Amino acid sequence: MNYLNMNEKKLLPVVLELNVLLADYNLYYQKLRGFHWNILGKNFFDLHHKFEELYNNAKVKIDDIAERILTLQHHPVSQFKEYIKIATVKEVSPLLKDTEMVKELLQDHKKLLMQMRVVLNHAEEANDEGTIDMLGAYIGELEKLSWMLNAWHKDTSDSLDTSLIEQA
Repeated sequence: MNYLNMNEKKLLPVVLELNVLLADYNLYYQKLRGFHWNILGKNFFDLHHKFEELYNNAKVKIDDIAERILTLQHHPVSQFKEYIKIATVKEVSPLLKDTEMVKELLQDHKKLLMQMRVVLNHAEEANDEGTIDMLGAYIGELEKLSWMLNAWHKDTSDSLDTSLIEQA
């Protein structure tokens, strides 16, 4: 039964790309768990706590994405061997230095944001407002988080683009 009143053929690319996003988030989640368990050094307390916050957030998104796929009347991919095949986010050693961990997460954020935009393009073609709404919120949240991790990663002597503000 088509209770969504949407074109099922136009929804298929949305579902396929949501499954890639689901795979990406599962690998991202596990990477965060590994970083959380293996962080060492002077930034231990800050990053141990931040990584836990991030993997808890990713866990919620994993469930949301899977439930969106179910709402669109398809089964979500749910085997790790399939996630590894289709994900754009890749596994890395969890035994990195703190700055390398943050740099790796920023690279993953780029991949997640790119995949979210792929899903959005298909959702727009399918007039799938539910997916559009969900991913719009995710994009804003992930962009802000990326800005914060990037700011943490910078040296205190770095600066942002000042071309648009008047210099005193």
